[in-house]
Amino acid sequence: MEKIYIIHENKEWTEHLTKRLEELNLPYEEWHLDEGIVPLTEEPPQGVFYNRMSASSHTRNHRFAPELTAATLAWLEHNGRRVNNGSRALQLELSKVNQYTELEKHGIKTPKTIAAVGKEQIIKAAKAIGAASFITKHNRAGKGLGVQLFHSISSLENYINSPAFEEPVDGITLIQEYIKAPQPFITRCEFIGGKFLYAVQVDTSEGFELCPADACQIGDLFCPVGEEKEEKPKFQIIEGFNDPIIEKYEAFLWDNNIQVAGIEFIRNENGEIFTYDVNTNTNYNADAEKKAGKYGMLELAKFLGSQLKIKEEA
Repeated sequence: MEKIYIIHENKEWTEHLTKRLEELNLPYEEWHLDEGIVPLTEEPPQGVFYNRMSASSHTRNHRFAPELTAATLAWLEHNGRRVNNGSRALQLELSKVNQYTELEKHGIKTPKTIAAVGKEQIIKAAKAIGAASFITKHNRAGKGLGVQLFHSISSLENYINSPAFEEPVDGITLIQEYIKAPQPFITRCEFIGGKFLYAVQVDTSEGFELCPADACQIGDLFCPVGEEKEEKPKFQIIEGFNDPIIEKYEAFLWDNNIQVAGIEFIRNENGEIFTYDVNTNTNYNADAEKKAGKYGMLELAKFLGSQLKIKEEA
């Protein structure tokens, strides 16, 4: 019997999907690729494959999980298997430089950004960015890794020469102009099957690390989702969200063969949209979804199930 195969390295972020698959009586198997082998001389099993490898895997001691996943996806694609969020999606997941250049190619505006390797080059890049305020972030990130806000070059120098400096796993630090929003929130648009599902407003007043997963709320001290206040929840699904940016996002996803993603943007004081993150290992916030009556993992399970059905009928 053919199955849905889930490629990942973090069970906490995957169990909500597997519960939905079980509710729908859909056969599945998890491939936890923190380590393993890729039998290139053998054929992969038949089925539908879904990659949700995370750029932040190294923070969970799964340093080479993305590399193993890249090899696995190449093997699957070479053998003609149906893969959701395949090799190109993984390339974008692991590099914001790749994200930004591809977004700009599709006419989607991103913040002014310079990539740098080496502490002296980070300082040089910050001077060249020409902004009164700027942020640093890791090129290969996830969970807002390395994101720091600075209002002066001297404060940046103090940071990178201190024990608090976080060395990026790929060595590349991004220096980016700070986009000041009139209200402290960003917008995250969720897509399943390459189509818009919903948009969620995320309160940024507590910081930049904005992982929406319930596991982050419970156990990850470096993902300050925190306890939601009843009068101002951190995550709120926006009813009736409609903006021309959605059409551009869907074209971007189609051209890069990405089926499942969360794309984040911020508006400046003039209302201009700046897109700064594409997350192909997207998670959903249970509290926000319950209030809105919309469920991302359920829709994802249905989408994967429909692909499995098409394969079985072919």
